[in-house]
Amino acid sequence: MLNNLKFYINGAWVDPVVPNRIAVINPATEEVVTEISGGSSADVDKAVAAAKAAFKTFSRTTPAERLALLKRCLEIYNRRYDEIAEACTNEMGAPIGLSKEAQVFVGQGHFQALIDKFENFEFFETRGTTRVVKEPIGVCGLITPWNWPLNQIVCKVAPALAAGCTMVLKPSEIAPSNALIFAEIMHEAGVPPGVFNLINGTGPDVGQKLAEHKDVDMMSFTGSTRAGIIVAKAAADTVKRVCQELGGKSANILLPDVDLDLVVRQAIGACFINSGQSCDAATRLLVPRALHDKALAIAADEAAKQTTGDPWAEGTVLGPLVSQMQWDKVQRLIKAGIDEGATLAIGGLGLPDGLAKGYYAKPTVFGNVKPGMTIEKDEIFGPVLSIIPYDSVEQAIEIANDTVYGLAAYIQGKDMTKVHEVAARLRAGSIYVNSPDIDFTAPFGGYKQSGNGREYADFALNDFLEIKGIVGYGA
Repeated sequence: MLNNLKFYINGAWVDPVVPNRIAVINPATEEVVTEISGGSSADVDKAVAAAKAAFKTFSRTTPAERLALLKRCLEIYNRRYDEIAEACTNEMGAPIGLSKEAQVFVGQGHFQALIDKFENFEFFETRGTTRVVKEPIGVCGLITPWNWPLNQIVCKVAPALAAGCTMVLKPSEIAPSNALIFAEIMHEAGVPPGVFNLINGTGPDVGQKLAEHKDVDMMSFTGSTRAGIIVAKAAADTVKRVCQELGGKSANILLPDVDLDLVVRQAIGACFINSGQSCDAATRLLVPRALHDKALAIAADEAAKQTTGDPWAEGTVLGPLVSQMQWDKVQRLIKAGIDEGATLAIGGLGLPDGLAKGYYAKPTVFGNVKPGMTIEKDEIFGPVLSIIPYDSVEQAIEIANDTVYGLAAYIQGKDMTKVHEVAARLRAGSIYVNSPDIDFTAPFGGYKQSGNGREYADFALNDFLEIKGIVGYGA
């Protein structure tokens, strides 16, 4: 990759103001796969200045022009699909099948969903003599994570472009190569200079500087709740809009009438996909107490089938965790589960059998988990499922809601009247009923400490638009 040590600013690949190399580690081998440059406040100033200048003209383009631009972006994204997938596997350890079928696929799906909804999106409305106008908010700082990088890059860049905004993207320094390819796609698609800019670097050196910057009008952040709070505080002095998609601790409620074998096996997938590194992972499985032991046995059996190993090998289901830091955190939380008395049905501490290096975690299932245990309340971000018995559906709802998070919740049941009653009472931004297919047009975002704002399709557009009322326009 020729541009790995450069930033994309004002339509060109440029060197950092101050050289600062950051190693990117392949988590499967623990070896350096590439190096990138880390940015500074001086680089942020350059990128923001370019975005501010470009906003004057790009904000005046027509929706039809921006729609055509989005279609060109998607066309080139599709052409470089396999290359992006290979980057994801090399730098974040996702099995190559998952990279192609999920990591890159979701970016494609979000592009297409926004394009479809944007075709008929209304920027104007008349109310009596008042003209209500939706206008681009301005220069946007976009901070994206390593765990689903293309999902979050497209979920921010595409609606920002559609709205007529300009932007500076700071992808995760842990998995940055896919974002560099994405910047090349934006360039080839003909995104005007200064409209899309990319700076690599750390949160304190780049992300926080973006949030503080007086010429940045809006911040869109996806990451941990801890980091989201830092971004919000940094943005507060300039009273800019802040949209956040943060952590989660999602409950998966099994109602008494379920096909237990089917839904428990599905629950392993809902928790373990991407090696458990998903903010909306269904990490808490709530089952009727009478079904607990049988559910635990099924879950252990299914977890044993989750082949862990080389992400390039055929048949691998779970790759490594993304970093040594993430592995250490997951080990600490697994130990907490053991120490606090949860029943360890499978997995546990250390590397999986046959693996001597790489940040691999054992697929782990705990049973008899009680509300308030560390593994029940803390976001683990690894292949660890906690099974919690409940005595009534009312109690299950209380346990599901008893968390600082509110990103997602899952319900499995045959009586749809009861399913709908439960869904109405869950305090989460996304409710998934009976393991549905992905819907790129559904809103995505959280309640409580899982964030604010909504992403996906036309819902995302609203976060990048200001509303202006021209009173007397039609008088």
